[in-house]
Amino acid sequence: MRTILVINAGSSSLKFQLFDVESGAPRRAIRGQMDGIGVHPRLKATDGAGATLVDRAETAVLDLPSAVEATRAWFQTLGGARIDAIGHRVVHGGPDFDHPVLIDDAVLDRLDRLSPLAPLHQPNNLAPIRLAREINPDVPQVACFDTAFHRGHPAFADCYALPRALHDEGIRRYGFHGLSYEYIAHRLPEVAPKVAGGRVLAAHLGSGASMCAMRGGRGVECTMGFTALDGLPMGTRPGQLDPGVVLHLIEEKGMTAAEVTRLLYHEAGLKGLSGISNDVRVLLASDDPAAALALDHFAWRCGLHAGGLAAALGGLDAFVFTAGIGENSPAVRARVAERLAWLGAELDPDANAAGATVISTPASRVTLLVIPTDEELMIARHTLALIGTAA
Repeated sequence: MRTILVINAGSSSLKFQLFDVESGAPRRAIRGQMDGIGVHPRLKATDGAGATLVDRAETAVLDLPSAVEATRAWFQTLGGARIDAIGHRVVHGGPDFDHPVLIDDAVLDRLDRLSPLAPLHQPNNLAPIRLAREINPDVPQVACFDTAFHRGHPAFADCYALPRALHDEGIRRYGFHGLSYEYIAHRLPEVAPKVAGGRVLAAHLGSGASMCAMRGGRGVECTMGFTALDGLPMGTRPGQLDPGVVLHLIEEKGMTAAEVTRLLYHEAGLKGLSGISNDVRVLLASDDPAAALALDHFAWRCGLHAGGLAAALGGLDAFVFTAGIGENSPAVRARVAERLAWLGAELDPDANAAGATVISTPASRVTLLVIPTDEELMIARHTLALIGTAA
């Protein structure tokens, strides 16, 4: 039996899943993560049925390389788990990569040059690739890109109103969370076949947040652009921002580029606006007016961007909530749905509270859906397709 390891590395966590290949398709065997890296690291993993395999503190895990090594050591205790290929989530594929690719030196070098465009993600995505190549260079590795789903837009949609030479250098709209949106596009025909081929707005609402307009299961427009800073407000990122603010911070406040980068990636968003937390659960539980302001701002901006994306589609047939907040917060879903009422969306409060798949009323002109995303499964499928299904 072939086995595929999927790795999704972040700044303070290392998520991994192991898939067995049965009848030419990946079947999840292990799901786990090492979180709290460098602070309170903990290794957790469950099997395909959800039973706990490990849940323990890892005192020696101080950085991402040591997290990879500790996770590898735990895998070796399982015995017999031979890895045939490794699939990785890579946030930025730039203008060069519009589909998953096998990783070699040249690919790795091109991806490394994109790190300034995704400083929170790209370096951490690439670190486990380098480590795995050192440990076992014979195991094929596949990069799957969050930007790939958004390729194929017309030029007028992906360009900025800047001199053409800058576009030719790669300054253009890319869009992100593409693996999540690709999974939603694949699930819609099973979950909601009547709207799957129509005008769908998918909202990936988590610590990172964006929306994607889809028609016929293909991306039309996304709220994120050149970097993952654009669009919706996020946990620690501001979302759409007048570029004049950045100029003001540099010219009038005397901030350096590094200081502005830290502000925009780590100190803004819900965290900055509330002054309390980037965690929606904390904000919902707080009676501080600043928490309410941050949540109201988030819902307001979701509504504004939904209107623009609905215009790109020429109307709206369905709206999908997904990712951590979208899947698990009825309160946020209700706030956002209220901003969609003018489009004909009507929320069923009981279905929403119960976490049903369809949370709109029968009379709603826009179908409201909750669909859990599965980026790792998409990566496993892409990896399997690229390395071939022959045993």
